[in-house]
Amino acid sequence: MTSTASDVLDELAAIRVLPVVVIDDPAHAVPLAEALLAGGVACAEITLRTPRALEALEAMSTVPGFLVGAGTVLSERQAEESVALGARFLVSPGASTRVIRSAAALGVACVPGVSTATEVMAARDEGLRTLKLFPAAQLGGVAMISALRGPFGDVEFVPSGGIGIDNAASFAVDGVASVSTSWIAPRSEIRPDRFDAVTERARRFRHEVAR
Repeated sequence: MTSTASDVLDELAAIRVLPVVVIDDPAHAVPLAEALLAGGVACAEITLRTPRALEALEAMSTVPGFLVGAGTVLSERQAEESVALGARFLVSPGASTRVIRSAAALGVACVPGVSTATEVMAARDEGLRTLKLFPAAQLGGVAMISALRGPFGDVEFVPSGGIGIDNAASFAVDGVASVSTSWIAPRSEIRPDRFDAVTERARRFRHEVAR
C-alpha cells in the first residue's frame, strides 16, 4: 500500500530525528543510509546544495526501510525532480506557496520553514500542521516553540539550525515532531572510514531527543 503524506510525517515523528545531509559523492549515499539505520535513524534530508545531490537522493531511496527526502527545496522544478528520483518528503528553509502546492500536487509531504507567527498562519492556510522552525537556535529554541504553540496548539515543529548534541535534549518537548540536525552526519564525516562514527552519533542524538 502506498503511504500518504500524512503517513510519512507520522514516520518522521516516530523516528524523532531528521539528519540534514550535504553530500558530494553519490557513492557514499547507500552506506551512509545503512550507517544511519544501524544507529536507529531511518531517514535523512538530502539538501540540494551540491551538484550531485539528486543522484545521492536517488541512490538512498533504494535502501529498504529508509525514508529519504529533499531539503533546501526552493522551486517547483526542484520539487518535481526530487520526487521523480524518490524523495518522500520535501523541506524548505521558508514557506513558498508554490513549493507547498507543488508537493500537494505530487502527493508528498512538505515541511516548509517558518520563523514568525505570520508565516505559521500562511502555512496553516495551506493545510499544513508540521512546520520547520528555522533557524531554531537563533530564534530562541524551545522558548520560541512554546510561544508559538500558544496560539497554534494544532501545529508541531521540526526545529532546525544550530542544534547539536549539547542542546538536543532541550527539544524533547511537546510540540516538537522531530529534531533536524547536521550534527549526526556533517559533510566532513561522510566518508567510508567514518561511517561507524555516524552510527554512534545517530544513536546518541536519538537518545537525547527521545521523549
